[in-house]
Amino acid sequence: MNTNPFSLSGKVAIVTGASRGLGAGMAIGLAEAGADVVVVASSDRVFETAAKIKALGRKCIAIKADLITTAPIEGIFATTIKEFGKVDILVNCAGIIRRAPAIEFTEKDWNDVIQVNQTAVFFMCQAAAKDMMKRKQGKIINIASLLSFQGGVIVPSYTASKAAVAGLTKALANEWASSGINVNAIAPGYMATEMTTALQNSVERAPGILARIPQGRWGTPEDMKGAVVFLASDAANYVQGQVLAVDGGWLGR
Repeated sequence: MNTNPFSLSGKVAIVTGASRGLGAGMAIGLAEAGADVVVVASSDRVFETAAKIKALGRKCIAIKADLITTAPIEGIFATTIKEFGKVDILVNCAGIIRRAPAIEFTEKDWNDVIQVNQTAVFFMCQAAAKDMMKRKQGKIINIASLLSFQGGVIVPSYTASKAAVAGLTKALANEWASSGINVNAIAPGYMATEMTTALQNSVERAPGILARIPQGRWGTPEDMKGAVVFLASDAANYVQGQVLAVDGGWLGR
């Protein structure tokens, strides 16, 4: 009997957006805690993440799929269940961003972001829950944002989608807690990833961002591992509908 409540030994996780950055970091973190992992992303770099997980001695399947439509979702779960027989953990990290002033924002940029960051998240949750309900247990972890709480600048669709992720997390927790499914979210702060390269290099904005982070540095994918392992583990069995900020103290300032 495993007496470590943080162990993920014997668990099967699906992580979207796992080709790089936070998604790759969290997928590796889950594997380090003992889980076998299905990594999903639209880039060929998802296979690099899979290789790193296999090097840890864990089983891993890489699926190249673009969640700009919901079409791949059925196949993602069919492949996972065929290979591993179940889904214990879902981490919805796939996300995109488009930057433009609201007055100039195009319908395509709006729809693309909402599709990947919001619609695909819901239907991934739905597909996971259908399998998890069979065993009356499962952990769903959505990736929210500081912009689930704040407005941001020139990112109207991203802000709208991440506010929706926070609300959806609470709504699904309300519905599915009685079925043994825990639904929570993580809101990363300013993270040093490829997605934020332009912001990190901005002479106008980067110094102000850094000055406002009490911990005095940008976060890294490594900083996400503890939070995702906690929420995926038995240690979080009575945690429901929470949006956990991993932000170096940003929201508390």
